Amino acid sequence: MVCAVNGVAAGAGANVALACDIVLAARSAKFIQAFAKIGLVPDSGGTFFLPRLVGEARARALALLAEPVPAEQAAAWGMIWKVVDDADLKREAEALTAHLATQPTRGLALTKQAFNASAGNDLDAQLDLERDLQREAGRTPDYREGTRAFMEKRAPAFTGRRS
Repeated sequence: MVCAVNGVAAGAGANVALACDIVLAARSAKFIQAFAKIGLVPDSGGTFFLPRLVGEARARALALLAEPVPAEQAAAWGMIWKVVDDADLKREAEALTAHLATQPTRGLALTKQAFNASAGNDLDAQLDLERDLQREAGRTPDYREGTRAFMEKRAPAFTGRRS
């Protein structure tokens, strides 16, 4: 899931953005955990995603102080992937999603599955999961197409099919 943030992403809006796979932000964008200003608790996954992205100390301070984080700082802290000029945000987001649509989508989904499981796994469990997911990915038409395209020195034409 790709998110393009233009303006202020506050409260649940910030947390929904942080839950996305790839987040682009306009240079003028800001992220704020505004809940403390009205006596609420971060929701929409904020207490899950924020500490994993920026660390426990920063997450706690952001939630307790409700200070805005400018886009450049969000990128430097690992909250988001990339900052782009305001005028380029829509074009950049559309280009990114168009690119992802041409990729081996089944393999990308399996990659997301591995990352999603990693927080709850120890290394042995994660290695086992990677083995299983790699086996599954290796049986897809996209893997065969990617390998053929590499050997033939051409761009692959992925389909996203399971088998």
